[in-house]
Amino acid sequence: MTRLRLDSPRRSPVWVLLPLRAFLGGTFAYAGLSKLFDAHYLDDTSPLGVHAQMVNAAATSPIGPLVSPAADHATVIGLAVALGEVAVGLATLLGLFTRLAALGGVLLSLGFFLTVSWTTRPYYLGADIVFAFAWTPLLIAGDAGVLSLSARLRAKVRHRLGLPVHPTPEEDGTVRDDVERRTVLRGALIAGAATAAGIPAGSALALARRPAGPPADPVGHGPVIAAVDDIAVGSSASFTMPDGTPAHLLRPAPDTFLAFNATCSHQGCPVAYVGPGFRCPCHGATYGGNGEVTGGPAPEPLVKIPVEVVEGQVVLA
Repeated sequence: MTRLRLDSPRRSPVWVLLPLRAFLGGTFAYAGLSKLFDAHYLDDTSPLGVHAQMVNAAATSPIGPLVSPAADHATVIGLAVALGEVAVGLATLLGLFTRLAALGGVLLSLGFFLTVSWTTRPYYLGADIVFAFAWTPLLIAGDAGVLSLSARLRAKVRHRLGLPVHPTPEEDGTVRDDVERRTVLRGALIAGAATAAGIPAGSALALARRPAGPPADPVGHGPVIAAVDDIAVGSSASFTMPDGTPAHLLRPAPDTFLAFNATCSHQGCPVAYVGPGFRCPCHGATYGGNGEVTGGPAPEPLVKIPVEVVEGQVVLA
């Protein structure tokens, strides 16, 4: 049986990052595509949509003052994020401008960390900060020419110029610069063509899956918060009250829905749902799944919001 020797090329550092590269590229491509195929993602009325996530992040994120005005343009930003994830993922898998793709991965992950997972405690339970650091080896080392489209383009350029596949010590620096310039231009043409085709197609797909309009409020009842089928048992969703107050909707049991004002009774900071209860990121107050105080300086429980289910919709009572 043939055994892999310690000095085998596949044991060299250039191959070490391949599993990480495949995982990050595949994960980001999948994450972006799943957003584009999600009917709730661009729905401004859905508690599962990007608009609701941005509204919630504006109240809890350290960059909330930047997120808050951006929430008015949630559709554009949501499309940019989803398409950006797809672009980063595919470029990483193909080995096209890998360092640039890794930089995009770092920035996206840091953005998610500062918004979506900022309230996760302890911090190491959140995936986004891990992704941000996981991208750094590829940012530093690139793809090292392993299974790389950029390397293949470079080899074709050198062949067209009558040069050996690998540069020699005697090769002039001007020649190397010319090879790199031609390689970058070819890569840019491929990336540009993919972008020109991908942005309209991806945007059209996501917008087509968005509901035509908000669900109609049942006659004689309050505004719709969410469809019953949109909230899985044991999960929660953020929503905004008609007066702009942030709130949380919980479904602890199949036939039970609970809603609470997300304002901490201590000093008014917005609380985050960290199952099975709530936590205030400002001073550490904690609340149970029924809004009762379980720890910290909060003097009163969270304000309960009456809700009911009407015609398959959770509405304000």
